[in-house]
Amino acid sequence: MRASLLQIDVNPDETVEDRRTRVGDLVAAQKDADLVVLPELWPVGAFAYDLFDEHAELLEGPTFQVMSEAARQAGAWLHAGSIVERATDGTLFNTSLVLDPEGQLAQNYRKIHRFGFDKGEATMMGAGVAPATVTLPDTQLGLATCYDLRFPELFRTLVDAGSQVLVIPAGWPAKRAEHWTLLARARAVENQTFVLACGTAGEHAGVPQAGRSAVYDPWGEVVAATEDNEERVVTAEFDLSQVASVRESFPALKDRVL
Repeated sequence: MRASLLQIDVNPDETVEDRRTRVGDLVAAQKDADLVVLPELWPVGAFAYDLFDEHAELLEGPTFQVMSEAARQAGAWLHAGSIVERATDGTLFNTSLVLDPEGQLAQNYRKIHRFGFDKGEATMMGAGVAPATVTLPDTQLGLATCYDLRFPELFRTLVDAGSQVLVIPAGWPAKRAEHWTLLARARAVENQTFVLACGTAGEHAGVPQAGRSAVYDPWGEVVAATEDNEERVVTAEFDLSQVASVRESFPALKDRVL
């Protein structure tokens, strides 16, 4: 599999509409990729709480429409990061979208663990209630978003459902950047899966972002990564059969008792 992680800069001087168009062009250019991944809430910024309601959209709203065309042009599977979804009852959700190479919606995932404790996302958005996976021709993706990374039981559920690649878009703050890399690598090691961790560049509403997008293999080794928070594309090529070989040579998952 060849994956492209797009570490997008959420520039406050750029309109949401312009950013959609620009990011769509970046996605469409990834014609050598099998899978393209975008970060969490890149249309508005994960910490731009004052923009959530204004730019909330339906599941197949304007972001989906632009990403659908971009996926078709790239001919790739696209994890389009997440959007502020407005459900039919008016509830807001932090919702990830996965599109197939024809631009069709293959899966969506509403973030289960909301960040903010007694403010921000935790009070403004509803919580997802179900883990989500999506089957590609050669593998299965398990979906999680940002703060979900701190809850390893979710990832066990995804692995039990057959996931071999865990995809984690995030708007992770720079002041906890070490947690971002440590936890993403830990999820790879303990679940013997590939982990694709896609962060954002620059700042979200004045909050410096960690960036540090990376792909980790089932041993927790770095396949490809960036150490900064500049906008860039992180490209990785990896052998999916490594999941089975690692689990066979070091069958730790068989020793689980809970």
